[in-house]
Amino acid sequence: MAPMEPPPKNLRPELLRRISSMPEDDLVWLHEVLLNVEKERLWEELSSDMEAERQAGRLQRLPEIIREVRAELRRA
Repeated sequence: MAPMEPPPKNLRPELLRRISSMPEDDLVWLHEVLLNVEKERLWEELSSDMEAERQAGRLQRLPEIIREVRAELRRA
């Protein structure tokens, strides 16, 4: 049986307390973990949004637009 997780509103004070007492080396590790969590969340959000755009047909011209922009950048 999985342990019950406390509500997020109760986690914030507990996490802040624990972070404030962490050794500095652990803070570097925690920072990396948080960046990875945020990266995963953003990737899922972006993937979902892109899929909705694709289904709506809004990405149909994307390859053409990319070619045009690359050609303009080469000329610049």
